[in-house]
Amino acid sequence: MRRAFLAPGLLLILVAIGGRYTLDRAGLVDLAWVDLRVIGVLIALAVLILNAAELRSGKAGREGWIIVALLFFLFQIASALWAPPAARVGPQVLDLVLLGVLLVATYQYTTGDPETVIRFTFQLFFVAAIVYALAAIFISGPGEQGRYSAFGGGPNVFARIEVLGVISAIALFMLTGRMLPLLVIPLFLLATVLSGSRGTLVAGGVVGFAALLKLRHRLSATGIAASVVVALAAVGLIWALAPPEFTDLFQERFVEQTVQEQYLSGRTDIWMAAVRLFADHPIGGAGVDGFYGLIGVNQAVEYPHNYVLAVAAEGGLIGLGLLTLSVLLWTRIVHGGGHRPQLTGLAVASAVFVALSGLFSGDYYDSRLAWMFAAMAAAAALVAPSPAPFRAPAAPLATVTR
Repeated sequence: MRRAFLAPGLLLILVAIGGRYTLDRAGLVDLAWVDLRVIGVLIALAVLILNAAELRSGKAGREGWIIVALLFFLFQIASALWAPPAARVGPQVLDLVLLGVLLVATYQYTTGDPETVIRFTFQLFFVAAIVYALAAIFISGPGEQGRYSAFGGGPNVFARIEVLGVISAIALFMLTGRMLPLLVIPLFLLATVLSGSRGTLVAGGVVGFAALLKLRHRLSATGIAASVVVALAAVGLIWALAPPEFTDLFQERFVEQTVQEQYLSGRTDIWMAAVRLFADHPIGGAGVDGFYGLIGVNQAVEYPHNYVLAVAAEGGLIGLGLLTLSVLLWTRIVHGGGHRPQLTGLAVASAVFVALSGLFSGDYYDSRLAWMFAAMAAAAALVAPSPAPFRAPAAPLATVTR
């Protein structure tokens, strides 16, 4: 695989990891209007088009789930027509346009060579998780709430990158057989706990438990014992090498707030407000960013912190129907793994993890990694491997010497 072919994937993933990065975050206040996401996506698309002739053609088919997903995004954009005056329509529409572009570009890019693209993606996330973890611990440090993050992003997004680092380490071990990536998992887990993101830990735990349940018949007693020993060693290593703030954060956020006080950062009140908004606008919803325009603007709440409830409140039954149909069509494709069960399963695990995390925090654009990994999983399942080149059998020696 040529470097030029890897370039668009690198740019797309950097755009996805970087989030909303405008130049004011780099200190250039006068250039706050410059959105690096748009620049990165345009460059990636240009490079992808230039290299289209060199890509191996992969015929996938059964792309109805993407069509429905794009219709879902278009409906969300169209709902700006009935959004309340206080809704932030412009930024939301840009986010949805970029979501659609990232989805289609990732899918088309992956169909060219699913094996290389998906492996390259996990390598990038593995490296990114290391960089983010080290930056959070040694450079950024704890924020106002004692929670860690890196490069100006929020703790919840930071935690998602770290858990994707765990999945990437396991993926690289499965794909290469090398143990080295697994040794970095304690760093990723430490960073995830330091983020204080309880929803991310729950989502990661659910995906991990589901993976073990699916693989239970393939695991030997020795393998299970080794996994338990590694897990205990990782916990001990985390506890031994963690900064002093680790114990305080763990005690305050996970023990006192979550277990003893049952504090959920006001999530239940926010979710109930979204449910009531859906009840008031059941068909087409309140319009894009309608939650903020009608509720959040008065209560200093940016969004419902639950992807499905946000779609229900702002898109109504039409939005929920389109989203559900797209997910069902995608599930039919990836169920069973298709042509590449291992790669498909790893991409599905990543997509499901991000999607579950979106039930606890984040807005529409924060779902981008779920859509991108979903596209990779579908491409891995649908695109048939290229047939091996035909080689004529060598002629017998006796025939040659005659």
